Amino acid sequence: MKLSAADIAQRVANDIAGGSYVNLGIGMPMLVGDYIPVDREFTLHTENGMLGMGPAVPEGSEDWDLINAGKQGVSILPGGAFFHHADSFGMIRGGHIDISILGAYEVAANGDIANWHIPGPRPPAVGGAMDLVAGAKQVWVVLSSHVSKNGAPKVVDRCTLPLTGVGCVKRVYSDLAVIDITPEGLVVVAMVEGLGRDELQAQTGAPLTFAADCGNLKAA
Repeated sequence: MKLSAADIAQRVANDIAGGSYVNLGIGMPMLVGDYIPVDREFTLHTENGMLGMGPAVPEGSEDWDLINAGKQGVSILPGGAFFHHADSFGMIRGGHIDISILGAYEVAANGDIANWHIPGPRPPAVGGAMDLVAGAKQVWVVLSSHVSKNGAPKVVDRCTLPLTGVGCVKRVYSDLAVIDITPEGLVVVAMVEGLGRDELQAQTGAPLTFAADCGNLKAA
């Protein structure tokens, strides 16, 4: 009953409006670049200095001068461009990115996001996330799982981890549902086929409402 990472990435790509400029964060968001619809054009931006990024390239055929922010070998589409890292952040901070797609440890019902630090031995790594959530016109979050490894909800009433941004997230994609964050609270716009509403609520740390046209998500 759960979506794979590829299923989630494909759904995200299908929801991006034509003509958008979209930044893909490190990790799972980078999969979105592999599912650009053939009937729609939007431009992928990477913070290390590229517009017009295309899908990842097969292992063994990488050009290591052509990478995304996660140091993965990628392609560039016709009309793509390269520029300085500082210019890339000028685009982000100047409000020129339509959608920033990020991973997260927690997302709150008011749109707060925590995605840069969890307690443990690993050092915190902010990267460009704080610039992206402040500068992009919309922030979408992708979660490989609706709950953490210990079963705790990642979609919560209030974040308990250090915040990356405040009130900035507009939509959450997980392996169970697509949820809009609205002034009235969390609204489920689609959920995995066969999953009950009470089951989804039980795995969510904040009250849910369901759109009148709430759709079904099907795993590939």
